[in-house]
This record gives sequence, C-alpha cells and structure tokens, in this order.
Amino acid sequence: MKKLLLMALVLTFSFNVNAQVKTPQPSPFSKQEQKVGLTDVTIEYSRPNMRGRTIFGNLVPYGKFWRTGANKNTTITFSDDVTVDGQTLKAGSYAIFVKPNAESWDVVFYSDANNWGTPRKWDDTKVAAKTNAKVYKLPMKIETFTMSFDDLSNSGASLGLMWEDVYVGVKFEVPTDDAVVASIKSAMKGPSAGDYFSAAVYYLQEGKDINEAKTWIDKAVEMTKDKPRFWFLRQQSLIHAKAGDKKGAVAAAKKSLAGAEKAGNADYVKMNKDSLKEWGAM
Repeated sequence: MKKLLLMALVLTFSFNVNAQVKTPQPSPFSKQEQKVGLTDVTIEYSRPNMRGRTIFGNLVPYGKFWRTGANKNTTITFSDDVTVDGQTLKAGSYAIFVKPNAESWDVVFYSDANNWGTPRKWDDTKVAAKTNAKVYKLPMKIETFTMSFDDLSNSGASLGLMWEDVYVGVKFEVPTDDAVVASIKSAMKGPSAGDYFSAAVYYLQEGKDINEAKTWIDKAVEMTKDKPRFWFLRQQSLIHAKAGDKKGAVAAAKKSLAGAEKAGNADYVKMNKDSLKEWGAM
C-alpha cells in the first residue's frame, strides 16, 4: 500500500513538472491584417511545415477538402461586403476550405467558422461563396505553409496560398469605388481644399473622368493659393498633363518644384524635374 501511494505521488509530481514545460507549437499560429482599399481584411491560421514530406497528392490528398492549414479552422474576416467570382460575401468571418487538385483548387468560403478541421457533416447551405483557382508551380520549395495578400489595388486583392512548390491566388473585390464616390458626392456639398484634392487624386489614379479631376484640383489649388502646397501643385501638374493641357502641367510643375526646393523635399524636387524633362520644359 505504501509503495502504491509513493508511486502515485511520484507520478503526480512528474505530471505537474511536465505541465510547466513550454515548447513551440509544431504549426505556429499566424494573424495577418491588411487594408484593401477601405476594407479591413484579417486572416487567422496555423502554419505547418513540409518536414521532408510530399504535401499535395499525399499528405493533403487530391480531391478532398482540406482545412487550409493546421489546428483550428483557417478564417478570413471582412469589414465590408466583398465579391468573390461574382458572388457576394457579406461582412463577417468565414472558414476557408480548399479541395486541391494538380491543375486547380476548389476554394470554399464557409459561413460556419467554428469547426476544428473540416465539418463532420458538410452543409451546402453554409457555402457562402466558392470558386476555382489555377495552380502555379513555383521554382523553389516553400517549407512553411504561407498565406498572403497579393496584387493589392484600391478595388481588390488576391488571397495567396503557398506551400511545397505550389501557389494559388484567389481574387476578391472590395467596394472601394462605391464608398469613395458616395463620400465625394457628400463632401462636394461643402468641400474643403483637402476634399477637392483627395477626390481629384482618386479620379486620376482610378482612370475616371479626368476633366472632373482637373476641375477639382484647380479648386484645391485656388483655395490654398495664399499658402501654396507643393504636393497639391504636383498632382495638378499630373492631372493637367493627363487631360492634355501640357502648358498648365508645366506651369504647375514649376511652382511645385519651387515649393519643394524651399521645403527641402528631395523626392518632390526629383519628381518635378523628371516630369519637366519629360514634357520638354528643362
């Protein structure tokens, strides 16, 4: 009896000691946050390693759903409604499941994000969006499963998935243009110089009505003429050039150059000089 009691005490002591040992997770947790246009997008996932194993077609079988990582479900969260392959994903969190194949992957955004692994019982009513993405072979091996935000623009991005020698990109679109245009229309009811400037630059960058952009940037520059802003003038020169007004572009660039030189801003000095050379004014 005494021996049994002694063994129990030893085992209890050993368990308590072991419970205090901290070791790294074999598939460490990762969280990435990205602003896409005006939309906040967050990925949370765990990252397994290859460890000498063949991944796709072996560890991760072809033709079967995979949790897209390890441990708890990989999730993606959108702050606004977004679009995937013409399908609307409402703002919120989704589990990402993929069905890998040699040439392409089926990618599913699943509304129940609280499973551990793939659902025991698949429910098609919880498939919020699905798409098919092409597989690209990489020239090198990626040891650790990696997710990324690629090809960022104001209107969208690609959710990148990389492991072994495979890359897959899942495109999604965000409602930036609708939000910005609504904001511009609202601001134009009583706009400041900054509102005119921001609206004009957005129209320039997105290839929208350049004559409208020209009207707005000219108003912004006029409203700040007592204290000229060389960065306003720089955009004015670019917008005038895009609108076909070379004379106005050169005049604005020269003013911007003078202001940048006075402020000691080497970047704007160089940009203006480069433009003036391009337009034959230097």
